[in-house]
Amino acid sequence: MSSAGKKAAAKKTPATAPKKPGRKRDETRDRDILDATLDTLAEIGFDSMTMDQVAARVKAGKATLYRRWASKGELVRDALIGMSRNSIDVDQLPDTGNLRDDLLAVMKPHSMEYSERKLKVLAGLGSFSTQHPGMYDQALTGIFSPWIAINTTLMKRAVDRKELPPTADIALACEVIVSLTAFRTSSQRKQFTKAAYKALLDNILLPGLRNG
Repeated sequence: MSSAGKKAAAKKTPATAPKKPGRKRDETRDRDILDATLDTLAEIGFDSMTMDQVAARVKAGKATLYRRWASKGELVRDALIGMSRNSIDVDQLPDTGNLRDDLLAVMKPHSMEYSERKLKVLAGLGSFSTQHPGMYDQALTGIFSPWIAINTTLMKRAVDRKELPPTADIALACEVIVSLTAFRTSSQRKQFTKAAYKALLDNILLPGLRNG
């Protein structure tokens, strides 16, 4: 092969060589970082929180966080979504044969410490909603969408087994649950407990659904 041919072949080699796969993202590390973010929010709030402080909690460099989240807003958004998903069981839907029991079974029991921490996190959001309105909306969607989807499925099952009439307004019922939860936690700074959920179901939601 001529020297010109060898040079041409050499130039093609890097382009055709298979790329080495990047290092797999450590999901356990992600959870640790998101948990540390929630702790920091609960202690000092969004406005005072920095990426450096979160990194220090998990004994990581700031670059580790920025490889995963481009900004503090993105980090807080994902931490809030993760916190909510830890409050409901999205992996296995209950099927007790009774809508009330199914809806209650979705909520996971938590300790008083967990409940207090969650309220402190929500109280510490500060200017997150005004500084990052798009991310705040994404957080709300991520928080409530799984719960709405689960409740919709459970209510449709109740219609199928004739526990509820076909005219039951399932979409409205799901909106009521979400609205009351958001009001209680964000405005009243109270935990949405299973006792509060029972009162909502027994006094408002289930009677309304049964009346179509």
